[in-house]
Amino acid sequence: MGELRVRSALVTGANRGIGLGFVQHLLALPNPPEWVFAGCRDPKGQRAQELQKLASKHPNLVIVPLEVTDPASIKAAAASVGERLKGSGLNLLINNAGIVRANRLENETLKDMSEVYTTNTIAPLLLGQAFLPLLKKAAQESPGSGMSCSKAAIVNISSNGGSIKEVYLWEGIQAACYRCSKAALNMLTRCQSMGYREHGIFSVALHPGWVQTDLGCEGGAMPPLTVDASVGGMLKVLSNLSEKDSGAFLDWEGNVVAW
Repeated sequence: MGELRVRSALVTGANRGIGLGFVQHLLALPNPPEWVFAGCRDPKGQRAQELQKLASKHPNLVIVPLEVTDPASIKAAAASVGERLKGSGLNLLINNAGIVRANRLENETLKDMSEVYTTNTIAPLLLGQAFLPLLKKAAQESPGSGMSCSKAAIVNISSNGGSIKEVYLWEGIQAACYRCSKAALNMLTRCQSMGYREHGIFSVALHPGWVQTDLGCEGGAMPPLTVDASVGGMLKVLSNLSEKDSGAFLDWEGNVVAW
């Protein structure tokens, strides 16, 4: 089993749930990153207290104000991270921030479709663009051929709810806006894997499992998977991926998920 070794990582939606889990796990690695950037909408707010506590104990954790639906905020975050890295690149961009609206199909609205798509699909596109110069730099700095998550990578947190073949848990939660946004995120991942391949940047979509988070509980049932188990699994998967896996859609145990 390989171990993920990155000098720097950025996680969006890092103040709770899976995002916070990624931050905690990255900081706890035997060889933790020199910098962990935690993107969150309101760094000083009530919902970021856990993150603030972590930052007070870990000088390598930097909380970055980031509203993923606002291009100006994304641009400012990229500039701030670039400044902190002092000429080095960013190894790992984890696009985790996501929202769901648990609507039935007949109640879907333009507003909900637009908001969910903007957060879950357009934001990872814009973040990939904004951080591209730093990801390119990381790829150039890493010796050796081939792409990997330790070198330069975009990791998009998707869902098997976006699998067109499976349409998982339809009876429990229809949420067409969420399903459509994740199916589109999977296509974005393929596009990024092809578009950024020439720069040595890896791209993958990961289904974290049905996890005990605010979003995971939207359907009203208790999900079977803890944040700890999901994030631990995903980091193990990321540490073992190689160039051939770029553009894949995998779950937290490394299994291929049907498109």
